[in-house]
Order: sequence, then C-alpha cells, then structure tokens
Amino acid sequence: MVTVEQERERVMQIGDRVRVVTSVIVYHHPQHKKQPFDLQGMEVEIVDILTEYEGRPISANLPLLVQFEPKFKAHFRETELELIS
Repeated sequence: MVTVEQERERVMQIGDRVRVVTSVIVYHHPQHKKQPFDLQGMEVEIVDILTEYEGRPISANLPLLVQFEPKFKAHFRETELELIS
C-alpha cells in the first residue's frame, strides 16, 4: 500500500497522468487562439521531461512537456501539476 507521503515524493515520469493544479493562462490553445485560456483542472499526460539538449545537461525553467490534444502541448513546472492515481 502506498501512503500519501510516498505518492507526493514519487518523481514524475514520462507517461504519467497529471492534473494542472494552479492557474496557468495560455494564449496558444488551438480552439482559443490569441485569447486567454486557463488550463487549471485539466488532466493530461507527460510526454517529455527536458533534462538535456544536444547531449548536454540543462536546467529548464519549465521542464515538463505535457500533451492536451494532438495539436496542443505545453511546458510546466512540477509545482503546477499533481500526479493522478
């Protein structure tokens, strides 16, 4: 049995389902072009974690790339997402 504390400590990985827990306004959503759109509460899947570029380690400000729809991806911080069981 996994405790709540162990679940919080678990590192996010590619393929994990996550929920946006903070208000994140984007202007590049395909159905809301050039209009503010809040992603809070949406459930998505992590498709990439940016840790290196051209073989060199990087420290990306928004390292988690998540995919909402086939044509819409966005970058997030770990603090903006929570794992879904």
